[in-house]
Amino acid sequence: MSNFNTIDNIEVNGKVVMLRADLNVPMDENFKVTNTARIDRTVPSIKELMDKGAKVVVASHFGRPEEKGDPKCTLSHIVKDLEAAISGGVKVTFVEDCIGEKVEAAIANMGRNEVILLENLRYYKEEKKGDLEFAKKLVANCDIYVSDAFSTAHRAHASMVAAASLKPNAAGRLMQTEVEALTDGLSAPVRPVAAVVGGAKVSTKLELLTNLVKKVDVLVISGGMAHTFLKAQGVDTVNEDNSLVQMDMLDTAKEIMTTAKSAGCEIILPADVVVSKEFKANAESKSVDLDSIPASGWELLDVGQKSIDAISSKLESCKTLIWNGPLGVFELVPFDKATNAVAQKAAELTEAGKLKTVAGGGDTVSAMVNAGVDKRFSYISTAGGAFLEWMEGKELPGVKALEK
Repeated sequence: MSNFNTIDNIEVNGKVVMLRADLNVPMDENFKVTNTARIDRTVPSIKELMDKGAKVVVASHFGRPEEKGDPKCTLSHIVKDLEAAISGGVKVTFVEDCIGEKVEAAIANMGRNEVILLENLRYYKEEKKGDLEFAKKLVANCDIYVSDAFSTAHRAHASMVAAASLKPNAAGRLMQTEVEALTDGLSAPVRPVAAVVGGAKVSTKLELLTNLVKKVDVLVISGGMAHTFLKAQGVDTVNEDNSLVQMDMLDTAKEIMTTAKSAGCEIILPADVVVSKEFKANAESKSVDLDSIPASGWELLDVGQKSIDAISSKLESCKTLIWNGPLGVFELVPFDKATNAVAQKAAELTEAGKLKTVAGGGDTVSAMVNAGVDKRFSYISTAGGAFLEWMEGKELPGVKALEK
């Protein structure tokens, strides 16, 4: 983090600090929070800033409001959860706006053991437009800007970029942890580096794969998109019941494999697959070699034991692993077997101090939870799009804005 200020090297005592967080948590139909992970991960920064004498004002987006004041998207729904997460008798005061007189008055009257939570930033269209004038209003009553919203760092929104330019800024603990973990995983890793990438279509992971083959030593390609690569190598996995091969991406797959060879990156594709007659949990299934895939009536839902063994064996010789996407249909038993087995192998190597593991993006977090390794990897990012864009080698505006 030498290019960034962090909470360690800014003076916040007696200052009003705007903490840009990502509190965009899932809720049920009764507006009850169903997963507090993003709230929980923001709390350390809030507590540390308060312990250092700062008055903390939390700003966040929430959902996709159709209009200003959309009742489905008000951050008032999370006040109790945020207060419970901070604990210690801290009061969370909700302000029904994020700019203007109400905010000014609330900050002026802040108590010592109080945190202010502003209303949804996206109630204002200027937020997503990156509007500078809106950003000026947002930070008007604050002395310091701290960003803890890595998961929104791929968006050049007003609260992520313009606001950071208007006040002394720093990375919060979550932002710091995310940037350090991803730097260790891809930008400055301990080699050899392996990457596991799963997904349905090559087209959705094209930029990711193109970047990774130039950065890693081993690339495991699985999920539905692996079938396009197998087809490009002359292996026919197509039958009338699956359309996993993207015929228009065959040349692209070949180009990626050629680039990988030139870069010294070994690509590992499935050696066998698990097929089933039904797309449902506990359906009849069997593992077959690539040249024995049934001509019809069966769907390809996972990779088999040979593939599991090959990937697991390769991980033993690696020092760093980046993981994005499951190996099969992990939501359905028994088609979560490969994802679970390889993830558990990676976790064992991590706990033995032999492998640094960083996972994130899309369904990856859910897959790691399902495998029981979400607490056993070196780091699991809750960021989706930002994690993927970092892996694709793109510059994230919300991170760039914090550089010294």
